Amino acid sequence: MDRRGFLKTAAIAATSTLAAPRLSLAADRKTLRFVPQANLANLDPIWTTQYVVRNGSLLIWDMLLGVDDQLQPKPQMVESYDANPDFKTWTFTLRPGLKFHDNTPVLAKDAVASINRWMVRDAPMGGPIKQRLAALEVVDDRTFRFRLNQPYPKMLFALGKSSTPTLFVMPERIAATDPYKQITEYVGSGPMRFKQDEWVPGAKAVFERFDGYLPRPEKANWLSGGKRIHFDRIEWQIVPDGATAAAALQNNEVDWLETPNNDLIPLLKKNRDIAVDIADPLGNIGSFRINHLYPPFNDVRARRAIQIALSQEDYMSALVGDDQSLWKTLPSFFTPDTPLYTEVGGEPLKGKRDYELAKKLLAEAGYKNEPIILLVATDVAITKAQGDVTADLLKRIGMNVQYQALDWGTVGQRRASKEPPDKGGWHIFHTWHAGADCVNPAPYTALDCSGPTAWFGWPKSDLVQEKIAAWYAATDLTGEKRAIDELNKAAMDFVVYVPTGFFKAYQAWRTNLSGVVKAPFPVFWDVTKA
Repeated sequence: MDRRGFLKTAAIAATSTLAAPRLSLAADRKTLRFVPQANLANLDPIWTTQYVVRNGSLLIWDMLLGVDDQLQPKPQMVESYDANPDFKTWTFTLRPGLKFHDNTPVLAKDAVASINRWMVRDAPMGGPIKQRLAALEVVDDRTFRFRLNQPYPKMLFALGKSSTPTLFVMPERIAATDPYKQITEYVGSGPMRFKQDEWVPGAKAVFERFDGYLPRPEKANWLSGGKRIHFDRIEWQIVPDGATAAAALQNNEVDWLETPNNDLIPLLKKNRDIAVDIADPLGNIGSFRINHLYPPFNDVRARRAIQIALSQEDYMSALVGDDQSLWKTLPSFFTPDTPLYTEVGGEPLKGKRDYELAKKLLAEAGYKNEPIILLVATDVAITKAQGDVTADLLKRIGMNVQYQALDWGTVGQRRASKEPPDKGGWHIFHTWHAGADCVNPAPYTALDCSGPTAWFGWPKSDLVQEKIAAWYAATDLTGEKRAIDELNKAAMDFVVYVPTGFFKAYQAWRTNLSGVVKAPFPVFWDVTKA
């Protein structure tokens, strides 16, 4: 029996015959019991880009604007805005009556402080705004203004995007925290308070309805419109084992699984009390993330060795399974079936994999069997599957692999380190990028090549940055497509990171829940429970 067959048999057996632990006694209709994709080990959505932190933050903190399901930014905390024709001056006015969970009013100074902290960590959009900034000023208690030295027409999208780090408005005193240090106080103005006294990392996180929240009057649509929560409590139950989580869903001990085990989907579909559907129509891109700072991968030849040896079919089969309608190979950095999708420059990811050429390139890069530190979050199925394939791949091309099995929260801490790999740093880790974040360069944190301010791995390429700038400067779709073709090739040649393929994932919930929608993140507003 092969590995996947063994896991499938073991998982089904566990789901069929093992009694799941009692995860929560609060089973009434005013409590939503949710199993997130990973442990909520920290809760600073500016310090980290982990999606699980962003998803929890969406309940606690509100946003100035928010994108809808067409990725169009709409006012959220903002009542009105104005832009000069040259896009150098942007003025925003907050809705009246907004208040934080400590019952202090939300003021323009809070928004300004939050923007200042966010700009430091958001390389693709916050960074360019900061570079253009002449002043970010408080006009009055509800109004603030950007004055820029150069035009920035994509301001609304920058302030309302769902990609991480997402701009959340925090009280000024919290937003004053060094952006490279984690906050320790979790006071927002969103629809739910965070119950820090009930937070047990690795076990549970609890959110409680904030009665002072003022939803917008419009119908909710992703991050736009009125965020009406119909629960007194939302309990996040941390269940790393997929079979245990599936059993809990079947036993009515939880209501909703964000990322059920793919091997168990056929079994869950047979249960008339459970609904199963694709979580996000835009899917995800798997990521083989490389540290560009240290040998051997500071040499592009070593990065290209990975690129020409890596089999996306192996990664996707391990990650998603046998259903090929859920995945495809991806010789691109961009989301398939979207207007700017391109495969220009993607030839290194196509065709027969070449281990011998990979070994030759590694030798040319000066690799001499030094340990390669591979960080693997074994508590998240997506990262565990990719990490296992990578460990095998590296051995096949003659690399000395040190497989470090960690939890996702620890990987989140370790990947932020710029220390040498033998002093607590790293060479490789795996993650994934939501398709919504990869439709163009604006929300694409992982493609930025600004060096010290870039995402983890800190790639630096003036050519890649030039092609990103060309996309921003394009005046029509034809120009945008030309720029993206050139960007995809430049990023492939430089090997910013290696896409491991494109995949879609399921979510599952009990049928007494209504209002569950497809999105790149769990949408809790407008969900009800019979």
